[in-house]
Amino acid sequence: MVRRVLALTSGRTAVAILTLILLLAALGPLLAPQDPLATGEHPLASASGAHWLGTDHLGRDVLSRLLDGSRVSVLGSLEVALTALAVGAIPGILSVHLGRGFEWLTLRLADTLVALPFLLFAVAVIALLGNGLTQAMLVTGTLVSPLLYRVARAATLAVARSQYVEAALISGASIGWVVRRHVWTKVLPPIAVALAQTIGLGFIIVSSLTFLGIGIQPPAPTWGGLLASDLGYLSHQPWAPVAPALLITVTVWAANLLADTIRDVSGEAGHALVNSRRAQANRLNKPDPDPVPAGGAR
Repeated sequence: MVRRVLALTSGRTAVAILTLILLLAALGPLLAPQDPLATGEHPLASASGAHWLGTDHLGRDVLSRLLDGSRVSVLGSLEVALTALAVGAIPGILSVHLGRGFEWLTLRLADTLVALPFLLFAVAVIALLGNGLTQAMLVTGTLVSPLLYRVARAATLAVARSQYVEAALISGASIGWVVRRHVWTKVLPPIAVALAQTIGLGFIIVSSLTFLGIGIQPPAPTWGGLLASDLGYLSHQPWAPVAPALLITVTVWAANLLADTIRDVSGEAGHALVNSRRAQANRLNKPDPDPVPAGGAR
C-alpha cells in the first residue's frame, strides 16, 4: 500500500508535508532561535532580522513559540488518533467474532459516545482528572472512537461472510488466528483511511482545546494558544494569526489528502493502478523493432 500511495502525486505531497510537520515536532524546540518563554523589551514588534515573525504582546519571539509549540500539537493529535484506534477499531473488529453479548455492549457504548456533547463532556472529565495534555487527549480520542469503530465493524462484517473465513472457522482455526491471517489485512485499508482522517481531526481538536486553554495552560506555546493570544491585538498586528492558522490548515489538509489517496489506491482502484504501472513499465522496457531503412527496403 505504501508504494501505491507514493506512486501518486497527491500521496507524495501529503507524505512530504506530514513528514515536515513531524520534523518540526521533533526538532522545533532545537531550531527555535530564542527562548519561547522569554519576554522582551519590544512588544508587538514587526518582522525583522532579530524576530522573523515579530513579537507578541509580551515581547516573546513568535517564530520560536511556533516551533516550540509544534511538538504539543503533533503529539496531541497522535494521541487522539492512537486512542481512537485502540478504543474503536479493535472492538469493532472483535464485535463481529465474540458473540452477540459483546456486540450489543460495544454498539451501545458507541451510540452513547456519539450522543454525548463533546466539548461539555471533555471539560467535565478534564476538570475531574486534572488539566493536562494526556488527560485531554485520552478523553478526546475516546469521544471520536465511534468513527473507527463503525468503519472497522463494517469492513469486518464484509470479510466475515466470505467463504474462506467460514472455511477456516469450520476447520478449527481460532478466532485470533482468523483475525490476524484473514480479517486484518482486508480491513486495514478502510481503517487507514479513517485513521488519517482522525489525525486531521485531532489537529483541529487540539487547536480548539488549547485555544480555550484546556489541556495546556499559558505561557506554554501551542498553535491554538497562539491564535487565542493574537486575537486580542488584531488592531496592532492584523497579520499575527496567519502563521499558526496556516500551519493548522496545511496539516489538516495534508492528512485529509493522505486519506483520500489511501482510499483511491485501495481495492479495485489500487489493483488497476498497479496493473497500469506494470503495463507502462513493460512498454518502456520492451525493445523497439528494427527500424525501416530509408527507401522502404530492409
